[in-house]
Amino acid sequence: MPDDRAGGRRTLPCLGVNLAALSWGFAEASFFFIVPDVFLSWIALDRSRAAWIACLWALLGALAGGTLMYAWGSSASDSAVCFLDHIPAINREMCHTVLLQVRTRGLSALFFGPITGTPYKIYAVQAGAAHIGLPLFLLVSVPARLVRFALLTGLAIFTCYVFPGMNLAVRKSVHALAWTAFYAWYFWNLGLCM
Repeated sequence: MPDDRAGGRRTLPCLGVNLAALSWGFAEASFFFIVPDVFLSWIALDRSRAAWIACLWALLGALAGGTLMYAWGSSASDSAVCFLDHIPAINREMCHTVLLQVRTRGLSALFFGPITGTPYKIYAVQAGAAHIGLPLFLLVSVPARLVRFALLTGLAIFTCYVFPGMNLAVRKSVHALAWTAFYAWYFWNLGLCM
């Protein structure tokens, strides 16, 4: 079970975990294509408290990255969409679909991203392009981002409690296999894998 210790010693200092979560949250909200949930659930395998705190740091990073992409979309949406089009798992059709969602549903569209696998960064750019207020965008972004971070972190912690005899090495192996399988499936469905 996660006990915030591995073999009686800390595996990674909390500051390092939090900075990594912050950086990953920012990167995924702006240019990176692997979600911070991979890191958050990894930490949750043996440090549940640290994982919950890291969720908040990942959220702060995501809000900072989202603000950057929002500003870019607000001032030069064509170049922002062109940039997004060069990120794996994103294409112009996806960007156009999100723009239509934002125009028809407003910021409630942000909650469709995690369900459909549509990256948050597209919603940030298109919210800026639609000139939705930045404070409102950030306010809606908090639950839109944090719910998924907390859900997958909680799932990792719960799995550890359900299988208490599974040692940390096995947990980490299962974790790596699960995320590898997920991304193989995801990229395959987007036509990025041969």
